[in-house]
Amino acid sequence: MTHSTSPKRGVLDVWLVSLMFLLLGAGIVLYGRRDWLPPLASRHGAGIDDMLRYLLFTTGSLLFVAFTALSWLVWAGGRRHVVTQRVAAARTEVVVSLLLGMLMAAVAEGGVLAIGMPVWKEYFEAAAPPDAVQIDVTAQQFFWNVRYPGADGVFGRVRNELVDEASNPVGLDSADARGADDIYLVNQFIVPVDRPVHIRLHSKDMIHSFFLPHLRVKQDVIPGMTPEITFVPTKEGTYELACAELCGLGHYRMQGIFKVVAQRDYERALREEASK
Repeated sequence: MTHSTSPKRGVLDVWLVSLMFLLLGAGIVLYGRRDWLPPLASRHGAGIDDMLRYLLFTTGSLLFVAFTALSWLVWAGGRRHVVTQRVAAARTEVVVSLLLGMLMAAVAEGGVLAIGMPVWKEYFEAAAPPDAVQIDVTAQQFFWNVRYPGADGVFGRVRNELVDEASNPVGLDSADARGADDIYLVNQFIVPVDRPVHIRLHSKDMIHSFFLPHLRVKQDVIPGMTPEITFVPTKEGTYELACAELCGLGHYRMQGIFKVVAQRDYERALREEASK
């Protein structure tokens, strides 16, 4: 016995498959339109958000165009009853594919460079202004050693051979008088709002990653290197600092508290810590 499919059933199948691809593309785009980012709390972060939104818009638009074209091809091809010859020559297909790929790369990467380079210069290449808050951070499994320079504005000398996990985690040299007033905290940061913050990073053991999502700050901390970052918090609040690099079994608990407060509250907090 042979089975045959009615013409109406075949047309319906084509329409349903075509509609499925069209709705799938539209659904992905609509789902991607939601705001994925936490509230912004830094000056340079506006440029990062613009770059991410540009990427989402351009890639989302290209994705929808591609799914729409696929839907049309399914609809047009599914209604044919015979196999036809190639629409275009093989060379034309290769050239068109290369041109479309180059266009997509130019739209995506060109826009990212245009928007992202000013952010890169502000975040990595600009020198810290004289009034910047200076913080020295040493990461280790599984916490952050935080040091402020104290009233003299100068960090004391550290030496690796003086490191003692119980009494001197960063190896502060007691013979250096400049370090006598340094303020040492663990997993605690406090900075003033609308003032540049300059952070110098070190690692004692392995790769960590200094990550403040709300401030759009993320920097890997690599042993033997001292990366420096500068940013300006613009909104008071208490934010979570996370390690964004898998650094061992206790990675999940390597968290810190980053407080952004008014200038007077910042000064009072440092005086209280210095008195301890």
